[in-house]
Amino acid sequence: MGFDSPLFQAFNHLVDDSDKSTTNAPTQTYVRDAKAMATTPADVKEYQNSYVFVIDMPGLKSGEIQVQVEDDNVLVISGERKRDEEKEGVKYVRMERRIGKFMRKFVLPENANTEAISALCQDGVLTVTVQKLPPPEPKKAKTIEVKVA
Repeated sequence: MGFDSPLFQAFNHLVDDSDKSTTNAPTQTYVRDAKAMATTPADVKEYQNSYVFVIDMPGLKSGEIQVQVEDDNVLVISGERKRDEEKEGVKYVRMERRIGKFMRKFVLPENANTEAISALCQDGVLTVTVQKLPPPEPKKAKTIEVKVA
């Protein structure tokens, strides 16, 4: 089996994709954000006066978590979990805890009050509460006086 074998050519074709156009390929940022979103599970609850987002954030400090509103109606929860500094003479036998960036985006409903958002991280659980806007008052019927000519 030499370099001209069909198996080697197929393998070489899979490995050598330098001649392919990458105009339709996703950017590294897009791929990183997609992975970050896929690995950040969340619970979303609706109450009478608010929406509550609950995300597990074990071992993170409040400075490592960001809660923002983009485009007036997109709630973005993001941050980064970093690996502990390695100490001399210590080696990992197993590394299973997830590290790296995390992010979730939620499109908020029209009745969400983006000016009334609170976030609390307690016991490794982040709870973001978005208050609802009060329901609009029903429009009263307008009475028009009929004049006799």
